[in-house]
Amino acid sequence: MISLTSATEIWAHRLPAASKLIALSAATVALFATNDPVWLGASVGATALVYATGGRAFLAEGLRNLRILWPFMILIAVWHVITGQMVEGLAVALRLIAAFSLANFVTMTTRLSDMIDVMAVLLSPFRRLGLSTRALELAIALVVRFTPTLVQKGQLLGLSWRARSARRPGWQIVMPLAVLALDDADHVAEALRARGGID
Repeated sequence: MISLTSATEIWAHRLPAASKLIALSAATVALFATNDPVWLGASVGATALVYATGGRAFLAEGLRNLRILWPFMILIAVWHVITGQMVEGLAVALRLIAAFSLANFVTMTTRLSDMIDVMAVLLSPFRRLGLSTRALELAIALVVRFTPTLVQKGQLLGLSWRARSARRPGWQIVMPLAVLALDDADHVAEALRARGGID
């Protein structure tokens, strides 16, 4: 899940986070229960229709968030062409697009605080055993929200590299990206300490 909550509010923003996560889990199980490209293609089409119900701006934002899938699609295509398993490759690609798109839809329409609340409910049995789950809840929330931020910063580094070089960016931006990630983590740690830390 690589998206932040969408600023374009649609009907799904008003649904409870728990309901969306349950529906996402059920849909993902259904996607992995079949290898039929026809059904998986229909699932991709249905997912596109769900995005379209949010309007043109929401659909465009959703498609932009899915650009990260292209390298994986190319890798899947090349591998299955080499192995001569085109139908299986098509099924894998369609399943990946549908599952990733649905997860992206949920994160685009769910606030971070609602995700944390769901996590708190799921981890409540551990609290009854005397274990503190706050750190785990916060860690999961940070991963969900750090990922899109890191992707955006990687894209900006790529643009900066292109502005200075005719070659495509590659391993050269890995170290600056790592430094940016560590800097962000340091700022978050300072903010947590300023608010009393984690109990």
